[in-house]
Order: sequence, then C-alpha cells, then structure tokens
Amino acid sequence: MMINEQYKYSDLTGKIIKCAMTVHSTLGNGFQEVIYQRAVAIEMQLAGIDFSREFEMPIFYREEQIGTRRVDFLVGGIISVELKAITKMEDVHLAQAINYLEAYNLEIGLLINFGETSLNFKRLTNKKFKSQASQASQKSQKSNES
Repeated sequence: MMINEQYKYSDLTGKIIKCAMTVHSTLGNGFQEVIYQRAVAIEMQLAGIDFSREFEMPIFYREEQIGTRRVDFLVGGIISVELKAITKMEDVHLAQAINYLEAYNLEIGLLINFGETSLNFKRLTNKKFKSQASQASQKSQKSNES
C-alpha cells in the first residue's frame, strides 16, 4: 500500500486503513457497522495503535460547547474515524464527517465504508481547524479588546 507522505499523520492514517483493509478482506461486506467496529478495534489493538472507541466528543459552536456526540474511534487523540456499513457512500456522508471534524475541532479524519465490495475510505482534512496555540492567541486578543 502506498502512503502519501504529504498528508499530515500519513503514517498513522495508513496504519488505520491497513487495519480496516484486513477486517474487510476477512469479513467481506454485509455485516452491521458494530461488527466492523469491534473487528477494527481488535486489529488496531494488535497493531499497537492508541485509540478510544465510541468516544464522547464535545461539539462547539462559536467556541461554546453545545452538546456531545460519540465518534466511532478517536485515534491518538488527534484523528476521528467514522465507520459506515452502507452499499454506497454518498456526498452526504462525506459532508457529515467533515461537519463532525469541524465541530470537534480535529484536523484529520477518516471515513471508512465496509458495505461496498471493496473497502472505500476517504481521508478528510478540516480546513477550519484551529490549533490550541491559535485558539489561545484569539482568546487573549478578545480579552485585550474588552
């Protein structure tokens, strides 16, 4: 498998995708999402990948927390992984996954679909990502303005 080095965290996303490929080639398509989720968790454990499953993430709007949502996997505290088990991935699923990245303020995400005959995955980048440093400088600017 080719890993594109220009992507941020490409080594880690590459490992996650490899785990998903192993699961898909072993189980095939046709199971419920939770089955794939459990199998991916086993593969990621075997690969020594640090992750949380069904991780409760805060959702922010204008820097205010307005709720929470569970992400299928939060890997290394930096990458959200959303799994699907649907016959065809649509633009709406991609848009939803990007919305989650923005709401969680995570920079990188993976959307992986096990429901098709070959594993389908999309690597997502949050263009609105704010690093902790830039958030801190915005907050100090706001307090200086008042």
